[in-house]
Amino acid sequence: MLSVPRARSHRGTRLREARQTIPSRVARSPLFERRPLKRSVLASQLAAQGAQIVGDGTVLFFRDVPDEYRAALDSAWLVDLTDRGLVEVRGVDAVAFLHRLSANEVRNLAVGTSSANLLLDAKGKVRFQFDLARVADDALELTTEPGDAPELVKALDTYHFAEKLTLADATERHAPLALAGPKAFELARRVLGDGLELADGARARVAFEDGHVVATRRPYAGSDGLALDAGPKLAPRLWDALQRAGAQPIGRIVDDILRVEAGVARAKVDVDETIYPQEARLERAFSLDKGCYIGQEVVAKIDTYGGLNKRLVGLRVASDEPLARGTRLSRFDDGEWRDLGVVTSWAYSFALDTGLVLAYVKRRHQTPGIEFRVGDGPVTATIVALPVRAHALAPLGANE
Repeated sequence: MLSVPRARSHRGTRLREARQTIPSRVARSPLFERRPLKRSVLASQLAAQGAQIVGDGTVLFFRDVPDEYRAALDSAWLVDLTDRGLVEVRGVDAVAFLHRLSANEVRNLAVGTSSANLLLDAKGKVRFQFDLARVADDALELTTEPGDAPELVKALDTYHFAEKLTLADATERHAPLALAGPKAFELARRVLGDGLELADGARARVAFEDGHVVATRRPYAGSDGLALDAGPKLAPRLWDALQRAGAQPIGRIVDDILRVEAGVARAKVDVDETIYPQEARLERAFSLDKGCYIGQEVVAKIDTYGGLNKRLVGLRVASDEPLARGTRLSRFDDGEWRDLGVVTSWAYSFALDTGLVLAYVKRRHQTPGIEFRVGDGPVTATIVALPVRAHALAPLGANE
């Protein structure tokens, strides 16, 4: 069983205060700037279960946050991702088209497999993050961040000339759930039966009630797991079945705790169009061997010659007060105070029993143990090795 530190009286007060501040902070998050966002097909069902939901439909939590975190790590966590987008690319030239544009392998991706991928700009910076699956010899599906599907279709269409293919926003038939954590596969088998012994990135179509579920093995929030898409009609029943099997639904607060403890960057919060993929530790989403693609020359030069000015790192904060995105980190260096980093994500870490942030910190200042002043002080933050949560997948990319 997971051992979560008992909150001292003032710690419990801080947790309650932190939880009260998060609804407004989440609502202002850049994650929700792109519109329109698809409404979750589970919205009414989750509200009836007592989920605390902010105006844009984001579930903050289902139960007391420490209990929700503990239950998730003792079993498996279940996340509503039915607001994600889906782009279909079909035609005899579909594979070659996406292979020459996107940052990760497409041409040699076997039918029935998937991988993380990126569309970069000409300067090698991140425009879109998505999971790309090859569903047939001439058909691919791109699972996008919420609200991104229409924009991704437009972006790809600017490179579409004489190729024989079609681009379509198929978001309305897409309704994935994420199931991750130590018992994710055990619980999935209880509901969906055998057939889920999948390699990383592999997909399987399994029967469920009067339809089917597409199961894809992929990590979520820093732990191994499955994306399960039963479509909008069956998604509510699949959610209920997984809960009955023992999966713990989690909201945005525990989701952020789990991913920050694992050092996982979130699109549009930690990653935007100013970031190189190596800065955000997105090495699983690009290839150094596939040949030319948009931004490839810059990505290859960074790998060959180095030169990253900053890297996403984790810092333990000597306070459990929430820190705003954009908070600056400074250090006394060479006889003067220097601005050396910026916070992008904050969470209360149960693994550390204090605040934990992800932040971009400049090179030569990324070694675990280095201490920074937070904002104007007096709070300090110290770089820690990631992940801080036991059994989480280690992020790629060295600190220097």
